[in-house]
Amino acid sequence: MADLHTPAEQQAGAGLPFPNIRSIGVAAPLRWVARGFSDFLACARASLFYGFCFTAMGLLSTAILSRAYEYIAAVTSGFMLVAPFFAMGIYELSRQREKGSLPALWPTLTVWRHNAGNIAVFAAVLGVIFLVWARASLVIFAMFYTSELPTLEGFIDQVLSLDNLEFLVAYFGVGFIFALLVFALSVVAIPLMLDRNQDAITAMLASARALALNPVPLTIWAFLIVTFTLVGFISFHLGLAVMIPIIGHATWHAYRDLVEPLKR
Repeated sequence: MADLHTPAEQQAGAGLPFPNIRSIGVAAPLRWVARGFSDFLACARASLFYGFCFTAMGLLSTAILSRAYEYIAAVTSGFMLVAPFFAMGIYELSRQREKGSLPALWPTLTVWRHNAGNIAVFAAVLGVIFLVWARASLVIFAMFYTSELPTLEGFIDQVLSLDNLEFLVAYFGVGFIFALLVFALSVVAIPLMLDRNQDAITAMLASARALALNPVPLTIWAFLIVTFTLVGFISFHLGLAVMIPIIGHATWHAYRDLVEPLKR
């Protein structure tokens, strides 16, 4: 299939103005999910390829770390921090459909090449945040379980019964800070870099600007992302095959609503 990015688009990153961010209504996230589901149905095979990749990643990490659930907790929660990068191909599928092209998997596998340098910078930022979070997660476990870690069943019982409330407050409190940071930097960052060849710093600043202008709708959006992802995890990761593609497609429509198009 021919490259969907024209030479003009490939050169668009030079000298671009800062993206104009729109204010949106509180119902917008529900509209994004509906459009994302429509894209998922229209690009089912390619979308499911990415979805099953996420499922495989989840199952593999759980199998490898089955006897070290403190690592599973860090990796599972960290998964949500780096997911925006790995969902890049899903955004491109929505972009293909928007342009009226027949959605095809193969071009999405190398879409990062169109703005490789800036996407690499963004990936590095997410990677550093993930590594710091993983270390912080282990430190919190070490602080509250100084003698011996409980069994996985015992740990789950503690979480459900709130027996170790101090641990839960510390763990989820610190996790929230990391999640908020990633969300603020990634709301529209990768779609901007794919669509306009925008530089990484501007794309991240535009994402933060979008959150600052639309705190309520984007809080709802974040809640929907977490809910869909949790559904995927509690279904033994199988639900990720559907949930993550829907979120990915919806993210493209979030970008279209939040960022004004360039005036040609």
